[in-house]
Amino acid sequence: MFMLAFLVFLAVAAACAGLFMLVVPSRLDRRLQTLEASGARPDWATTVAQAVGPFAGVLAPTGDWENSALRLRFINAGIRREDARLIYFGLKAVLPVALAALAWLLLRAFTAMDEMKVLMFLMIAALAGCYLPNLALWWRLRERRREIFENFPDAADLMLVCVEAGLGLDAAMARIADEMGMKSRALADELHLTNLELRAGASRSQALRNLALRSGVEEIGTFATMLSQADKFGTSIGESLRVFSEDLRHKRQVRAEEHAAKVPTKMLIPLCLFIFPAIIMVVLGPAMIVIVRTIMPILAAH
Repeated sequence: MFMLAFLVFLAVAAACAGLFMLVVPSRLDRRLQTLEASGARPDWATTVAQAVGPFAGVLAPTGDWENSALRLRFINAGIRREDARLIYFGLKAVLPVALAALAWLLLRAFTAMDEMKVLMFLMIAALAGCYLPNLALWWRLRERRREIFENFPDAADLMLVCVEAGLGLDAAMARIADEMGMKSRALADELHLTNLELRAGASRSQALRNLALRSGVEEIGTFATMLSQADKFGTSIGESLRVFSEDLRHKRQVRAEEHAAKVPTKMLIPLCLFIFPAIIMVVLGPAMIVIVRTIMPILAAH
């Protein structure tokens, strides 16, 4: 039974690791994708899309994909591949069958169970395979939003310095996109796309609204509204940026303090389950041995 549980754990861990590698490409993967786009062999994500793409039609919705909420979640997570939809729905169709078949093979090979228990394990494996793409997308979306939120106060400070030094707002955003690339690739990419929209002729308010929509961070939406109003009413952009950056740093500090305040509560469960029993055994163990050795002869005598 232990061997079966260990093998099931390895299978689920391998599936999670493969899905993680699929949706979170490393810097080397991005470099390879760039080289392959210039005429080399296709990348592995394209191969996956070609493999699971035919199965995507089973679960893929038939509505307007360009304006769907799922596409917006892909954009917020930084996934802008044209075949991302095929990979996502293809995996949601293939993984339940694959994990259920793997669980069935493991159950048949290493244990003997009745039909109801086998059916229960197969349903659990299929359900896990169905929700693994959702979990991976949610995790990447959360991490990207956290990265942008934690680095945006520094970008606002840099923008304030550039504006006070005499640069225009568009030039300041271009400079910040270059500087933030060393610290936050996600924020630098979003600012670079905003600069491209401005160069293509989009209005500043529209480009800033698109920046807030792509990032999915509430504070960037506030930033876009603030700059649009400052531009519309002719107020000082430097003063607006100063007040906004101070408020943003305060929010980041409050969120860090909130996470720090949750640490004792999160540590309570491992303390109660693992540390306190060991301490009780070390402290009370010798005393209990002495008590037992003293009382047991007395009880035996009576």
